[in-house]
Amino acid sequence: MRTLIGAVAATLLLSTAAFAGQTEGLIKKIDKDALTLTLDDGKSYKLNAETDLDALKPGMDIVIAYDVTDGENVVTDMQLPGDSDTN
Repeated sequence: MRTLIGAVAATLLLSTAAFAGQTEGLIKKIDKDALTLTLDDGKSYKLNAETDLDALKPGMDIVIAYDVTDGENVVTDMQLPGDSDTN
């Protein structure tokens, strides 16, 4: 019985955990009011309020790290053209 309860608890924890992912593509649309970014594949990503929206332009190539939270793709990090990961 303890094994069954443990398995059910583990399943519930996994089903509520956020999924982390990464994608890249061209920016198709930026909705400044809704704070969303749509890529050329049609998928939308939620931006946070601190994002410099003026640095984002349609047609720009971008790499996005995101979490899926409550069914929404929420951007956690992004790399724009010219950004460097080396210090």
